[in-house]
Amino acid sequence: MMEVCVDSVESAVNAYNGGASRLELCAALSEGGLTPTPGMLRIIKSVVKIPVFVMLRPCGGDDFVYSCHEVEVMKNDASVLKEWGADGFVFGALTPSGDVDKNVCKEIMGVVSPLPATFHRAFDVCQDIDAALLTIIELGFTRILTSGQEFTAHKGIPVIKKLVLNANGRITIMPGAGITRANVGEILRHTRAQEFHASAKVLKKCGGPPNKCTMGFNSGETVFVTSEEIVREMLAVAGEAVRNSKWEINV
Repeated sequence: MMEVCVDSVESAVNAYNGGASRLELCAALSEGGLTPTPGMLRIIKSVVKIPVFVMLRPCGGDDFVYSCHEVEVMKNDASVLKEWGADGFVFGALTPSGDVDKNVCKEIMGVVSPLPATFHRAFDVCQDIDAALLTIIELGFTRILTSGQEFTAHKGIPVIKKLVLNANGRITIMPGAGITRANVGEILRHTRAQEFHASAKVLKKCGGPPNKCTMGFNSGETVFVTSEEIVREMLAVAGEAVRNSKWEINV
């Protein structure tokens, strides 16, 4: 199963046409993914026929420690996006000491339930991943998105493999971060993960006239979009890796 993270309608359609099994819908993937708008969710749900899981992340930053006001924002966003057809949610919260914030996660789970929830890469900055794994399972999450606490999932193969074994079917471990056509087969073979997460993105030149203005910190001349072709190619590589192994997964 391939989950593709997208932040535009174009990327969502390309991922769907390429054969993706599920979308993770965000805004601003350049910021690591923030909460998208209800309008974006509604339109994407109207043009694709696969599950759309929605990111709950009110601001950027790598500590995943949220104020009481930010938690209320996440809960309100979850309520609205649930009404607009979200098939599941993606979120995570930590304490200042780097542990899973049980109280915050319970509050948000109370809003998103009974829809499934993925604990995102906040997991990769937890201080004790063995304890975090047990806590996340107890909280009722259905999967964990992780790079194995490394910059890329490829570098994190040993940790991801251990997580898959320790999870023992109680929760899905989904590798993500830097997964490409070149390494997806190796990652799946070594970790025995049954799902993977990627953006399958390419640079696209913007079609507007030249100008001297830029919006935000990125160049206004190009944007990243998901490539239908790359999604197909990654699924083909993943399928070949499975066929040449002694175990089976759905792709």
